[in-house]
Amino acid sequence: MTIAPDLSTIREAQMLLRNYFGVTPLVKARSLARAEEEAWLKLETGLPTGSFKPRGALFGLATAMKRENIEEVTACSTGNHGAAVAFAAKALGIPATIFLPENPNPVKRKKIEDLGARVVMTGSTDLAEASRRASEYSARPGVYFLNDATDPVLPAGPGTIGLEVLDQLPDLTSVFVPMGDTALIRGVGAAVKQLQPSVRIVGVQAERAPSYVLSWRANKPVPTDSCDTCADGLATRMPDAQNVAAIRKVVDDVVLVTEEQMVDAVRRLYLDESVLAEPSGAGTTAAWLQQPPVSGRAVLLVTGGNISDAFRKQAGI
Repeated sequence: MTIAPDLSTIREAQMLLRNYFGVTPLVKARSLARAEEEAWLKLETGLPTGSFKPRGALFGLATAMKRENIEEVTACSTGNHGAAVAFAAKALGIPATIFLPENPNPVKRKKIEDLGARVVMTGSTDLAEASRRASEYSARPGVYFLNDATDPVLPAGPGTIGLEVLDQLPDLTSVFVPMGDTALIRGVGAAVKQLQPSVRIVGVQAERAPSYVLSWRANKPVPTDSCDTCADGLATRMPDAQNVAAIRKVVDDVVLVTEEQMVDAVRRLYLDESVLAEPSGAGTTAAWLQQPPVSGRAVLLVTGGNISDAFRKQAGI
């Protein structure tokens, strides 16, 4: 069975990313231990922009710039990918324009602006509209749309997380991965399954944004009418058919978590583990807590920590 991205591309991404940041920590979450099962947190929150997203943005943009002339890069985003593209653009010396839905997370919007990118608000709460606007704008010569939902190269960047966790914890038994646009889980799953196929890959989505969970179960794209969730990093409603086929190859199980479970996981990580996670980053902890205990070692990806003041108050932290 062919799995993409392949290991050689993921290792190429690993070599590139070493020029910008080191390996992120994997720490044992003692407060989450239960029965004979251990939980380990893979902390991506210390990367530039506060999430895992620079891994894919840097590798995707650097690779694209090798094969074509790019004078400007664009992205559509709920925030973290936009900040990552702004970071990559600044690092590689080109301007960036980021298309956001209305009322984005203010912490993420400020990071985009502080990195020098131009922000365009699309007048809609739906990321699909931001994607349409970005695509239209990017039709002009020299403008490259770095779409993390469909870019064929970008998932190799987050795939490096899979290489890192296998080096840090060779006897792990499962990895819990947030599923937004699926670039993360496609990359991590590809790396892990090509090296240790027995490790279970578990995808996590918000109950109020379940498009890829429904699609994984149905083995075909299943769009939803809305994706209204506090976890903006998981807020997708229009699955891509190729992405559905890809996650069917590398994902062993999928889990939906409620808004309340994510809020509780944010609070629990902060109070018990001193880890600040945004809802999508805490979703893996929420999912793991809902699963029946089994013996082994689970790695829970904490993918971002860009939390707004309003959500801090809601979570009581």
